[in-house]
Amino acid sequence: MITEQKKQNIKLVVAITLLVLILMFVAMTLLKYEVEGEENMPFKLSKIIIISTAQSVDKEESKLPWDFDIYQKNDVNLYIDANEKAKNDDDLLIKSVEISNIVVEKAPEKGTVKAYMPNSNAGGKFVYSDEFLVGEKLTYKGASQSSSTNLEIGSKGGEIYISFCNTDIGNYSSEDTKEQIAQDGSLLKKIDVTMEQISYTVSFDIIIETTKNKYKANVVLDMPTGNLIEEGRTYLEKTDMKDIAFKRVK
Repeated sequence: MITEQKKQNIKLVVAITLLVLILMFVAMTLLKYEVEGEENMPFKLSKIIIISTAQSVDKEESKLPWDFDIYQKNDVNLYIDANEKAKNDDDLLIKSVEISNIVVEKAPEKGTVKAYMPNSNAGGKFVYSDEFLVGEKLTYKGASQSSSTNLEIGSKGGEIYISFCNTDIGNYSSEDTKEQIAQDGSLLKKIDVTMEQISYTVSFDIIIETTKNKYKANVVLDMPTGNLIEEGRTYLEKTDMKDIAFKRVK
């Protein structure tokens, strides 16, 4: 016969076991969230494209036919897409997308890495002057459609842009008026640098604020892409976002 004391002990063991199981479930859920982040965001980062190349920047007042600094640039395009719920909900919109907390995690051996916003003037998408340097953050406001020159992103999804440029890599000068100069990664051959010397890693936070919630993730990118010196211009498309976990900002 089971005594009353044994019954109480069994109840206690069962209660402790249930409590341990509940705590384990909560811990596993929290760990899963920390690793994987939000599972069904209304707007998600669907694709990252990096276009790497190089360009010359002429020295002012030089009398030589060729006298320029060489910049290595990496244009980063980030694509934000809406899920079906967001597409069908007129009140669920993107208010803004912000890039902040930019950190050069691994600096290149040669050059200085700077972040630039798209320029607001006619011509190319990026101009590498101090006027367009990114400060503490780069914010794209929600609008009817994306516009890089106005720093706007479509309120139902679109693209945003930022460029990471490695400046001060080196200078090239020549008196040969017949020399052919290509505006691409082959410029780097003229100053005898290697891919190892100009490779670096950057990280930044991307914050998607909607009309209902705000989500943040950290992105880490290695640059430049591919064998830039030999290929001249390289292109990387990233669609696997398992390493980028968005979490709700409270």
